Amino acid sequence: MIRADLATIPTYVPGRRLVDATKLSSNEVSFSPLPAAVDAVTEATQGANRYPDMGAVELREALAEHLEVEFDQVTVGCGSSALCQQLVQATCAQGDEVIFPWRSFEAYPIFAQVAGATPVAIPLTADQNHDLDAMAAVITDKTRLIFICNPNNPSGTTITQAQFDNFMEKVPNDVVVGLDEAYFEFNRADDTPVATEEIHRHDNVIGLRTFSKAYGLAGLRVGYAFGNAEIIAAMNKVAIPFAVNSAAQAAALASLNSADELMERVEETVEKRDAVVAALGAAPTQANFVWLPGEGAAELAAKLAEHGIVIRAFPEGARISVTNAEETEALLQAWEAINAG
Repeated sequence: MIRADLATIPTYVPGRRLVDATKLSSNEVSFSPLPAAVDAVTEATQGANRYPDMGAVELREALAEHLEVEFDQVTVGCGSSALCQQLVQATCAQGDEVIFPWRSFEAYPIFAQVAGATPVAIPLTADQNHDLDAMAAVITDKTRLIFICNPNNPSGTTITQAQFDNFMEKVPNDVVVGLDEAYFEFNRADDTPVATEEIHRHDNVIGLRTFSKAYGLAGLRVGYAFGNAEIIAAMNKVAIPFAVNSAAQAAALASLNSADELMERVEETVEKRDAVVAALGAAPTQANFVWLPGEGAAELAAKLAEHGIVIRAFPEGARISVTNAEETEALLQAWEAINAG
């Protein structure tokens, strides 16, 4: 009664959590939602007996103004991960191909396989960045979608504008490029492509962002996609009806209107990540986490857990979220303790 190929699809694994431990495994922010967002949620839940606005019109109007695009060039979804899946469903049929860097966002291959498409994972370079030349080299007549994660999760690296321009010259116009910017607000790289600019240069580029990370709304699940209106309309066709609930819409709208206050909070994370990079000997990162590539991640995670710190271990390395001063101090104390032993 179940699709036979589901046995080959990996299950998405969320960041681990332990009672009374500092959770640095899911790239969440430590601060609460903005006060305006909390008030908006409280008010919105008074009408929880009614369905939300399925078109999320007010939020999309605000996003269109924020992004300087037309209303029909932006849509919202249940987190940017849902929009990634909708992008796969809107572009791919059975046997089509989806190219993405690896390691990168864990759900890319899952989304491809769920849609019946073939995932094509291209290993990162030695410096843990996208190998854009290799990604371009595997484009075939079956390729329908390419994901670029910038900054990349979990390595925190960014590509340069020149690298992206050169890559786009090799990408056929009928192949969609999803520029995943889930960690955009933490990015301080001067020379890197930005989706709000690239969608005007390329009709086949779709930007993807989220309110889950910097905006502190991970528990409400709302993301947004923007670009070519025809592609956005196709993404809306495959969306689950009423996927973004009323509270999420209200909180996202309130947060968007308080962006200046939000960015003050983000700066604390940006400041603390430099301290974490220096203490752990990690490579520079443009996201709210650091990446320690190599074997031994599971062992490191176990040692840190003994000191009340939960991180994310992958086969290729360890990812550690960076949050605020208090949690950073707890991490650094635990790091010092395990290395002293």
